[in-house]
Amino acid sequence: MPGWTRLLRAYGEGERAGYVDFFWRVQSLNFVMNDASSKQTSPRKLIIAIDGPAGAGKSTIASRLARKLGYVNLESGAMYRALALKAIDRDISFDDEAALVKLARGSRIQLEPTIGGNRTLLDGHDVSSRIRERDVTEGASRVSVHPAVREWMVAKQREMGAGGGVVMEGRDIGTKVFPDADLKIFLDADPVVREQRRMQQQKIKGEVAANVAAELRERDRRDRTRAASPLVAAGDAVVIDSTKLSENDVLARVEKLVAEKLPG
Repeated sequence: MPGWTRLLRAYGEGERAGYVDFFWRVQSLNFVMNDASSKQTSPRKLIIAIDGPAGAGKSTIASRLARKLGYVNLESGAMYRALALKAIDRDISFDDEAALVKLARGSRIQLEPTIGGNRTLLDGHDVSSRIRERDVTEGASRVSVHPAVREWMVAKQREMGAGGGVVMEGRDIGTKVFPDADLKIFLDADPVVREQRRMQQQKIKGEVAANVAAELRERDRRDRTRAASPLVAAGDAVVIDSTKLSENDVLARVEKLVAEKLPG
């Protein structure tokens, strides 16, 4: 019989209540002390930035890496897509910067981690599938060129990742969102290879594939030449060319870089 039970049975109901209360107070205090101790001794979690053009494999690598590390995968692109979708639904022009910023400030965009990847919630509604459609993809690229929109997005992204333990992928994470990230990776690939990957991913061919390839080239041009946070590798980023690498090869290289940054 446990010692606490023997003690309780040796006393009357009044004393029993007192000991029960004392027991739970001790247990609660131990929990708080142990919890505080674990927080003090837990290694600091990293902020990992992965940038690169469309079709380079950022999203896949970021998702797999986050799952392996137990980190949160923050897709900056999903946030721009969500705003573009809302602009489409509200019939707001992608060229109207002021209206887009106002729309963003009145929006609630959430990234909810799941086993299969992030769910994107827009004002409480799951739009994960809808934001991957072509009209939203094109809209996101056009929405993202506006400096004021990017300023709002950057502030939100910093809030979401400030505590560490995040893998954030996008086009200006290492240069703008988290310039002091613990690890910066710029993932690139030959344009033709990126176009082929996108076609395989979307299972398209023929005229549709040609249109998607043209859109990808236009998106590259827009991303690399925009005035606000153009797509460029940070000075201290590790550049990985995935043209001739498999997904597993890229992930292995990234994991090695992460291991070098982890404390202890």
